[in-house]
Amino acid sequence: MVADPHPEPVDSPGGVPATDSSRASLAGAGWNCSKGAYRKLLPPGSPRFSWLRPSVLWASRNDKVARRLGDPTAELRRRWIEQQRARLPSGLLPDFVIDRTDLDSFSFLLVGDPGEGDDSQYATVPPLLAQAGGTDFMVICSDVIYPAGESREYEQKHYRPYKDYPRPIYALPGNHDWYDGLTGFMLSFCGADAPPRGFVPLEGNPVWKELGRRLLWRRPAEPDRAALAVARALRADAGQQPAPEHQQPGPYWAIDAGPLRIVALDTGITGAVDDDQLAWLRRVSGGDRPKLLVTGKPLYVDGQGPDRSPSLRAVDAIVRAPEHRYVASIGGDVHNYQRYPVRVESGPESGPGETGPDESSSREGGSARTIQHLVSGAGGAYMSATHRIPLVDLPGVEERDFRCYPLRGDSLSAYSRVYDRRFAAGQGLLEIPPDEAAALIQLRLALEPLRASARATTPSRRSRLAARVVAPLPGQRGYNPYLSELLDWNDPPMFKSFLRLDVSAERLRIRCFAATGCAEHEQNPPLEDEVEIAL
Repeated sequence: MVADPHPEPVDSPGGVPATDSSRASLAGAGWNCSKGAYRKLLPPGSPRFSWLRPSVLWASRNDKVARRLGDPTAELRRRWIEQQRARLPSGLLPDFVIDRTDLDSFSFLLVGDPGEGDDSQYATVPPLLAQAGGTDFMVICSDVIYPAGESREYEQKHYRPYKDYPRPIYALPGNHDWYDGLTGFMLSFCGADAPPRGFVPLEGNPVWKELGRRLLWRRPAEPDRAALAVARALRADAGQQPAPEHQQPGPYWAIDAGPLRIVALDTGITGAVDDDQLAWLRRVSGGDRPKLLVTGKPLYVDGQGPDRSPSLRAVDAIVRAPEHRYVASIGGDVHNYQRYPVRVESGPESGPGETGPDESSSREGGSARTIQHLVSGAGGAYMSATHRIPLVDLPGVEERDFRCYPLRGDSLSAYSRVYDRRFAAGQGLLEIPPDEAAALIQLRLALEPLRASARATTPSRRSRLAARVVAPLPGQRGYNPYLSELLDWNDPPMFKSFLRLDVSAERLRIRCFAATGCAEHEQNPPLEDEVEIAL
């Protein structure tokens, strides 16, 4: 049986003792709490986002079209880059590296996949602002706007929720931002004037695929410049704007901030990384500066490594190379938090190390170094289930090293509650209490529950039967992988999260804070995970 000790409480940046996390108590997870005041931030009459709406699914059709009939993302990205090179300050050329070496030590926030524009996104705002003190910028990691990245959606789904964040915001696009041809993204973050025009043909694509793509492809909407100007006024303070030489140059970019280089990779619609961007990645990965990769598609996720994709294998090879000095990667796309401390060969020189209460296993093997691979996509969209993650058993990382939020048991319980509301009229027939759900995970995966209350619980026969309906475990089979986006909810606990990263010359500290939607957590969010990396 795999035991997983819960971490010691850690003070927040302001010195306030951290709230209990979900690993310590039901209250820390947000069960049976009072709803927060975040709804006051929403514009009056704001509709709730739903993936059950046919219009939302139709607006997102380019994902299926690209996978079946050909993906023009690489060529369209080249056209955007050509336009940007003609208008950017020469200091950002040729490799789109923003120079912030004026920073000594620095901090930034990272929020992944936020852009639904309803309760689930706005619930992250109060705790995020509560942890924003002393940060120098924020990074949005993947899917800024759902469902299709349109510029007319930016007011409610980007500028309004983050209007009170006082520093600049950078972003890298997710697949949904590309469904609008990246138009809204480039106009909002990169100062672009107009999108490249014309249909993008694919050389070598069969005629029937090209005809099908011309018929089905979702063309970018004409930018609503008046609406965008109104939206930008919500974040018009001088401190919220990067200096011209610090402006984001394109969909992929790098920042030399203090002692760390942050490298942002655009994985487009399907996750494929074209040769141009791979060549760029190799160039900006050189040098002695420690590096952090931020990417639309995570390298490690749901118990799988980069071998699931040729592009991810190529990126992982660059990240693993000891001469490139990568210490961590963070990917979006999947809407929860996961962390994989992967032990790799260090090469001829010793690499960076880790410190912290839960990192003793990462030092096994004197010639190995550890790269922390994180998933952080829980910034506002529907929750991707963690109870479908199998036991982690990958080269360089095992279950005992793995962390996730929400815990698998809380994920199972949360989904059972939605199942019960949708399919059992809220009668409790399918609802599994959280501690019983954790006990069921113990029976199925041999994972000892972290909370003492769960360790003392035996699941009832009704809960066992309900689990067979709610999620055939392990959940990579059956219908379970397809239901996350269809079973969204907007009441606590929401199990959203974001990261705060603090960097000094000696270390990189990464903390995952929960956004439960609970009133008691809005100003002092639970700390769900923490890792420190020596630079």
